[in-house]
Amino acid sequence: MRSKAVILFLVLGAFTAYYVYSPIPDDIEERWKLMLTDCFFRSLSHLADFSELLGLKDYMGVMMFITFVERVVPVSDERVQVEEELFSGVEVVVYQPRQERGAGEMRRAIIYLHGGGWCLGSSRMGPYDLLARQLVTELNAVVVSVEYRLAPAHHFPVQFEDVYHVVKHFLRVDVLDSYKVDPGRVAVSGDSAGGNLAAAVAQQLQLDPEQDVKLKVQALIYPVLQALDLNTPSYQQNQHMPILPRTLMVRFWSQYFTSDKSLFWAMMANDHNSPESAALLKFVNWSAFLPESYRQAYNYSAPPIAASETPKGSNGQVRSMIDPRASPLLVPDAVLRPLPKAYVLTCEYDVLRDDGMMYATRLRQAGVDVTHEHYSGGFHGALMFNIWPTDFEIAQRMANNYILWLKENL
Repeated sequence: MRSKAVILFLVLGAFTAYYVYSPIPDDIEERWKLMLTDCFFRSLSHLADFSELLGLKDYMGVMMFITFVERVVPVSDERVQVEEELFSGVEVVVYQPRQERGAGEMRRAIIYLHGGGWCLGSSRMGPYDLLARQLVTELNAVVVSVEYRLAPAHHFPVQFEDVYHVVKHFLRVDVLDSYKVDPGRVAVSGDSAGGNLAAAVAQQLQLDPEQDVKLKVQALIYPVLQALDLNTPSYQQNQHMPILPRTLMVRFWSQYFTSDKSLFWAMMANDHNSPESAALLKFVNWSAFLPESYRQAYNYSAPPIAASETPKGSNGQVRSMIDPRASPLLVPDAVLRPLPKAYVLTCEYDVLRDDGMMYATRLRQAGVDVTHEHYSGGFHGALMFNIWPTDFEIAQRMANNYILWLKENL
């Protein structure tokens, strides 16, 4: 009997070790902590798949557990005043300094857009709340954290429109004055899908002839920037990496546009381009825009083009994929040239690495002042792993460097 118990224990131990272990590169710090963290994410993803298969709850509905478990009630403290407001009908959390640093001194402002693949996340999550407080105290800044609506309940362009309306509202001279913000020192920033929205907002604002107050800088943290080629070297290299495997990123893209599952399968095969999108593939040609060291192990092959205008979806889906408000990398140089100074953060072990690298290259070639900060041991989402028990040292380094750049450039 005892031998059977020992055998059962060993079998369960081996199964647990097999499930928890994942092949993480040696140059990623705190590898075992990342393995354990990713084990939770993978388990939840499997549960979400099973729930959807049984018709109990859709995949994103189950994955929202991550958002709920990290949700906090933003409250004021001795240094930061916090208020929940509505800007043009969109919920925002506004953080501002309690203390005046000098008579008549105007403040910086950062409009921050959370990540989560347009389907998950919230400005009221603990990691975003902590980052906002750091920005307020270290920069004497007002931070507007935007609670935009999410897919699949709301598809593109709702997320962009929510954010754009907030930015337009906040950039009104009377609103800036009410928060004592210097109109010449306003930034838009975001991580992952939030970086996508920040880049799109920066582009659309400078195309708006009625917009008088301009953004001074844009800060994009491991942004997702294009939906046409989902087989870049970073998508290939990192397809099974923790936190954001290729399958999940493709699912985010497809659900951003539609609830039609056929688009997901087409995007998984990188077989979702049409004659309408073919002309724009030159803007995401990684053989032209990636540093040689990142493309030498791969042979460029342009994504296949379907014979019809609607390869695996409706005309509306095709139009969404090539809309620069969804894919900011698809604009010509003439649109990039007037953009504000940019900070682009990328991580080596991230399917989105090449999106950020290509955008930094194209911005620089268009004459925009760009700071590209690449973390050779970084992984997607690292900045937000800043609260125990999933607090990583790299998150603090990222936050410090990001805030330092804003301090010097905003």
